[in-house]
Amino acid sequence: MTELAWLGILRHGQSSGNVAAQAAETAGLDVIDIPERDADVPLSDIGREQAQAVGRWFIDLLEQDRPEVAVVSPYLRTRQTADLALTELDIPVVIDERLRDRELGVLDLLTTAGVTNRLPDEALRRRRLGKFYYRPPGGESWVDVLLRLRSLLHDLRADHPAGRVLLVGHEAIVLLVRYLIESLTEAELMDIVRGTTVANCSISVWRRDGAVLRPELFNHVEHLRVKGVPSTRQEDVHAEPV
Repeated sequence: MTELAWLGILRHGQSSGNVAAQAAETAGLDVIDIPERDADVPLSDIGREQAQAVGRWFIDLLEQDRPEVAVVSPYLRTRQTADLALTELDIPVVIDERLRDRELGVLDLLTTAGVTNRLPDEALRRRRLGKFYYRPPGGESWVDVLLRLRSLLHDLRADHPAGRVLLVGHEAIVLLVRYLIESLTEAELMDIVRGTTVANCSISVWRRDGAVLRPELFNHVEHLRVKGVPSTRQEDVHAEPV
């Protein structure tokens, strides 16, 4: 199977959920105040500015460095990011539910303190199993998310041989795509997770070198600084420790 020529992944811009999650964690609250379901959380005003800055960055790139097709999570914040970032590129945009954020089940809308206070048995089980394998009741583990991402990447390689594909997704998706593309171990991935919070509207890129994709950018936000837009690093809806 022919490898892609270029694969990029863009995390969505700052969302109202990111802002609410940060406020709840800072205040030591148990529950994050988000009225919408996760799939319907919109971008904040800053998030919209970030997405527009990404769009200007794409236009400034050489044609061979621009994506030819975008595959986007169905969640509102990712679709809004794609709409704003890709408006001038005139490329096909495909919505694919395999890029949706990790489903948290009973942990949905709970802060780190909230899990400890309200679901102490789950907090203990999570610490014992670790972030990679822990599956909250009604939710997904990172391994579960990897299964759908493996399927997606297989289809992209088949449908776009030697093509340039941009994914638009969520924080966990960025990290797990890196895990797959670079054939990382669980320990290597966790080392990255401990030292990295994936920034809103950051870009990570891999480019084909022979038969494999080589990393070129990771968690890159220089395009935001150049355009004078704030860089934000709030975690997605629920702050979960490693």
